Amino acid sequence: MLRLGQKIIIIADSFEQNLPVGEYGYIIAYDRNADNVFDYVVRIPKINKHFFVCGADIELEEVLIQQEVDRLEREALIDYALSTRNEELFNRIMNGEPQEEEPAETAKEVQSQADFIKQVNLKAWI
Repeated sequence: MLRLGQKIIIIADSFEQNLPVGEYGYIIAYDRNADNVFDYVVRIPKINKHFFVCGADIELEEVLIQQEVDRLEREALIDYALSTRNEELFNRIMNGEPQEEEPAETAKEVQSQADFIKQVNLKAWI
């Protein structure tokens, strides 16, 4: 459930109430009536009106911005993979496979300072 005063954007008009799709607004009240399909009362400052809306018709501004960032990041990675002819990266992005991470067993453990200096000296000696 969204908090009062949160900035939202209207993304749909499922009950055809002539909602201004794409406009931002603020949640000013909850509609707690169990017999009603509407969840929130939203104020749209641009047109100076209040609307009853269901939860599916609105989305937080932060969520929409993050979705756009993810989409742009994916497109940039695809462009990079195509320009560098990196077939493995391209296939991983297009198939939606997660990045390969090291298993917990093979993850490197934190070394003490003495062990680190010893390792550096051994590599320097060689």
